[in-house]
Amino acid sequence: MANTETSLKDTMTIEGAIGAALVDYTSGMALGTIGSSKELDLNVAAAGNTDVVRAKVRTMEMLGLKDDIEDILITLGGQYHLLRLLKGRGTNGLFLYLALDKARANLAMARHQLKRIEAELEV
Repeated sequence: MANTETSLKDTMTIEGAIGAALVDYTSGMALGTIGSSKELDLNVAAAGNTDVVRAKVRTMEMLGLKDDIEDILITLGGQYHLLRLLKGRGTNGLFLYLALDKARANLAMARHQLKRIEAELEV
């Protein structure tokens, strides 16, 4: 099992990774970040993407959908933003946020690797 710091370091080995965060979507706070830059404030991204996750969870409840969200993809002109909701023991209410450079990233591989990182994460 990997801790938060190790898991975040692993996300930065994903081809095209710009930055990553482990986020508590009940509070909107980042529990850990890696790779922040002037162009990407990970604390602001954590708070903003919390609203996205909450909206989708609320919409699924209103629709009566009894399913789990694996991930949410936001595609920008030059970046992919992946939000992976965690389902492991002790991770309820958390998601991994990963920003990728669209020109360098392989989206399918990034999703696969993020799923592996989630499985190894121990919070």
